[in-house]
Amino acid sequence: MAQANILFFRACVALLAMPIYLLSFLGIWEPFCKKIFFPFFLERFCTVHERKTKKHKEELFRNLPDFKSPSGELKLLEIGTGCGANFQFYPPGCKVTCTDINPNFQQSLLKRMNKNQHVHYERFLVAAGEDLHQVPSGSVDAVICTLVLCSVRNVNTTLKEVLRVLRPGGAFYFLEHVAADHSSWKYFWQQIYYPTWKLVFDGCCLTREIWKNLEQANFSEVKLQHLSVTLPWTPIQPHIIGYAVK
Repeated sequence: MAQANILFFRACVALLAMPIYLLSFLGIWEPFCKKIFFPFFLERFCTVHERKTKKHKEELFRNLPDFKSPSGELKLLEIGTGCGANFQFYPPGCKVTCTDINPNFQQSLLKRMNKNQHVHYERFLVAAGEDLHQVPSGSVDAVICTLVLCSVRNVNTTLKEVLRVLRPGGAFYFLEHVAADHSSWKYFWQQIYYPTWKLVFDGCCLTREIWKNLEQANFSEVKLQHLSVTLPWTPIQPHIIGYAVK
């Protein structure tokens, strides 16, 4: 019965979003989404999300300097940099390589870079999280990934790439929205919105249990906590936050 209700409400949501489905069928939506809609949406969403998570991020990134290499440098790789919402939390003098599969964030990214000149920006790579071949193995001290694992094609492959590029003893920092408790109304609505939400918001999946992927990856230590971030009228809650050591 529950599954029948989910399918019915999914159809209702799809009906409301029919123009987008039609544009997708015609091959128009995806390029429009990547070039115009999603960068526009993400910049505004990041502003709201920042207010809600600023204290959590400050606490999360506080120990980044502990992962400096023996030479005293701190080399960071950010997967899915987007509009650069994390730059403000990085320690002065660190070197950052930015990556994103979508190259259309330049305008907002440059604004963030200009505001956060305490960071040294090494380069920007157009790359998916599952394929970071442009980054040498064992070459970075920390990898940062926030609100990205929801939309990569394969979480496990992305985590394998994270482990590859990290030096031994390096850390992977994450903040991600995940599936709600399966017995909750939140999860019920996540299942309903899932197909349309994924189409509209550039592959964002609402029901991934990313903590399981992290726990099953080959990290030597995972420090993870579940977090409640209140984002009214959105299905992207709850969250997980933490870091994992190679």
